[in-house]
Amino acid sequence: MKKLLCTVFAAFTSLCLSTAAFAAAPIKIGALFAVTGPASFLGEPERNTAQMLVDKINKGGGIKGRKLELITYDTGGDATKAVQLANKLVKNDQVVAIIGPSTTGDSMAVIPIVEKAGIPLIACAAGSKITDPVKKSVFKTAQNDALAVARIYEQLKKEKKSRIAILTVSDGFGSSGREQLKAQAAAYGMQILSDDTYGPKDTDMTAQLTKIRGSRAQAVICWGTNPGPAVIARNAKQLGLQIPLYMSHGVSSKKFIELAGDAAEGIRLPSGKVLVADLLPKSDKQKASLLAFIKDYQNHFKAEGDHFGGHAWDAVMLLRSAIERGGATPAGIRNALEATRNFAGIGGVFNYSAKDHAGLGKDAFVLVEVRNKDWKLVK
Repeated sequence: MKKLLCTVFAAFTSLCLSTAAFAAAPIKIGALFAVTGPASFLGEPERNTAQMLVDKINKGGGIKGRKLELITYDTGGDATKAVQLANKLVKNDQVVAIIGPSTTGDSMAVIPIVEKAGIPLIACAAGSKITDPVKKSVFKTAQNDALAVARIYEQLKKEKKSRIAILTVSDGFGSSGREQLKAQAAAYGMQILSDDTYGPKDTDMTAQLTKIRGSRAQAVICWGTNPGPAVIARNAKQLGLQIPLYMSHGVSSKKFIELAGDAAEGIRLPSGKVLVADLLPKSDKQKASLLAFIKDYQNHFKAEGDHFGGHAWDAVMLLRSAIERGGATPAGIRNALEATRNFAGIGGVFNYSAKDHAGLGKDAFVLVEVRNKDWKLVK
């Protein structure tokens, strides 16, 4: 009898231990960021922020008793590599969701993979085409370039400037921005007098700016990500270009000011509120999240939390909320993401729906200006 009881006890103990081990199995989350390469100013803060938050969540007990395992790969901003790594996350690592990629080109390249596999993707890139038209499993946190264009055009209209020149980078982000700049021009009464491009690796845009200087343009809108826009800012200063220079939200971090130097002074661009969080009123729905993110990032990395790290903050926190509400399966996460309402994050207040996987409105942007090597709100 005693031997039987011992056997039963051992079996029961083994069952409890295996059940506990099963319950404690980590939830695997994939991440694709351009940590190195030309887009590292995007990917590095995104990687840092994502890991910082996952560590914090795990320290607090995880999600419903299960820890998160963040599997991060560096795309280097290379779409071909992004595809290979996305396949690895889906087939080998068997993740339940993916955060990133950092760039529009990488994001567009991996969409067919996640759509086929039914794995939710929360992209950290801005191109409108990522979620327009809506894809079943694809969401995004970066503010749409369509909203950024509208914010610039509203300001120009307010200042009674209607003749513009546009200068866009010839990559996925630049092409998407160029489409929106042209598509929305008529609605705001804008006349595009010069429409030119530059290459992602170009180091001098004097020729394009000289052409613009010879036009009757009242403002220049540059659409790209560093380092190109900083080169354009310096070239414009060297040429003595006197008309206002606007940039896209693709350079809304202190890195742009560092790269452009004195030439950054007076440049305006639409940005998420994180750059001017301390200037926001207490009533702002995002302020608490913004200040917490900035403080956490500063404590961990001795640097300012920026617009781009904010995209990853939103992605992780949206994912956490979705898992809490829908469970840790790809289908449950996807459905819970689509049902997200009034989520006050870093990029804005998110309201996803079956018809909208971008989730943000025009209020996600403020217009900022460089003054004395810092960002100031334009009112």
